[in-house]
Amino acid sequence: MLDTTHAWLLLPGAAILLIIRSIYRLYFHPLSHIPGPKLAAVTHLYEFYYDVCTPGGGRFLFQIEKLHRKYGPIVRISPREVHVNDPDFYDEIYTSSSRRREKDPFWVPIFSISKSMITTIGHEHHRFRRNLLSNFFSKRSERINKLIQRFEEFHHSKTVVQLDDAFAALTADIITYYGYGKLWEFLEDKDFRSDIRTATTEVSGICHLNRFFPFLDPLIRSTPDWMVHLLAPGKTAMLDFQQSILDTVMDPASQETKPGKATTLVHKLIDPELPPEERTKKRIEEESLVFLAAGTETTGRTLTIASYHLAQNRDVLERLREEVKAVLPTTTSTCTLLDLERLPYLTAVVNESLRIATPAMNRFPRVAPDETLVYKEYPIPPGTPMGCSPFFIHRNATIFPNPEKFDPDRWTRTNGKTATGERLDRYLTAFTKGSRACLGINLAYAELYMALAHLARRVELELHNTGPEDVKICREFVIGYTKRAEPRVYARVTGVLQD
Repeated sequence: MLDTTHAWLLLPGAAILLIIRSIYRLYFHPLSHIPGPKLAAVTHLYEFYYDVCTPGGGRFLFQIEKLHRKYGPIVRISPREVHVNDPDFYDEIYTSSSRRREKDPFWVPIFSISKSMITTIGHEHHRFRRNLLSNFFSKRSERINKLIQRFEEFHHSKTVVQLDDAFAALTADIITYYGYGKLWEFLEDKDFRSDIRTATTEVSGICHLNRFFPFLDPLIRSTPDWMVHLLAPGKTAMLDFQQSILDTVMDPASQETKPGKATTLVHKLIDPELPPEERTKKRIEEESLVFLAAGTETTGRTLTIASYHLAQNRDVLERLREEVKAVLPTTTSTCTLLDLERLPYLTAVVNESLRIATPAMNRFPRVAPDETLVYKEYPIPPGTPMGCSPFFIHRNATIFPNPEKFDPDRWTRTNGKTATGERLDRYLTAFTKGSRACLGINLAYAELYMALAHLARRVELELHNTGPEDVKICREFVIGYTKRAEPRVYARVTGVLQD
């Protein structure tokens, strides 16, 4: 055993090693030619400070924005990671499956899960898991009429409705129906209670802490539930929700399907024809949690932001309503999703809502394991995590002039092209792109088209005690947060159209 004297002698040695490592990272590391702050090149504590230690946390993304203003479009933001703020380079980072892109292992702990497709590191393994589930996100939507019915109730009772809760309940009902073949009826709840949203908020709130201390989540999982409820109440909703998922999955009625003939997401996950390691209890639980959380909060967030801006811009709402009347001439009319997708102004409103909302803001870095990418005069060696936040692309003033303004007309001016002639929707990256793009993109678009069309056609909303600060995003925990919490929008239903 070392005595006190020998222990103190270790300190100078440790300091010397830190100095040597810092010199290596600054001058001899493969990324030493990439511009950026020296402190970020030396230590991960730079990122840790902004994401964990600043008031409220989640501030590093906005610090990256400042770094780009100072250093240019490519910045070394940590000892091992590069961020590129150039919309025209986005497709190089988030490319198709013909070019290998893998997850950065440092980011796997962010979601408190390890067996889901979203945290699968390897390119081939991810593609296998993605193909298993892709058929369950076709272009269909449900439950819109129930939402309108609830709004009618709020109108008659003159009750203020919290729109973000209402839309989260809508999207939660839709995703659970397609995931499990039964409704969990969140829309029926008096206050639109959604266990999925509560669990999502808890997981996202500790995502940055999980990255820097990946041992915390396994430690919590190995702790008895009663102790977690006592010591870490912030984890209880997620644990309770995961248990409800397992209860549903293990219900004999949920498992009644023939091998190879899966009819819902859960049937596919427990298909006996899958390799045993792909249908473990942990994988089923985590894959379910990811799809339910992602399918609830992101689309619900977009509908919330869209409703806020439509209520603020009466001229936009009236134009949208008049166009929708072409396929919904009465409030009881029905139409197909294809009918709605053919409406140019509705499409513009959907695209602008996704751009403004940017529901998933994180940079989600990718790794090219066997390819050197070159950005201008900067080679980026294989194995380097690199990212580009969709938040920056959607706020790029060259592509989207006056980017803070909700302006659906930008998608119809000049035939939906930029000043350089590029298609504007090329730069809509709300679902990311490439081989790891959001699997639920078709379902999300279906929900947005259906919900916004029927709301514009049938409901009048007036904002209540809600201003710009209630929707202004200034923190990032994968999804965006305001100074206080997730965006919250309150409204009164001032009218329900009858013809």
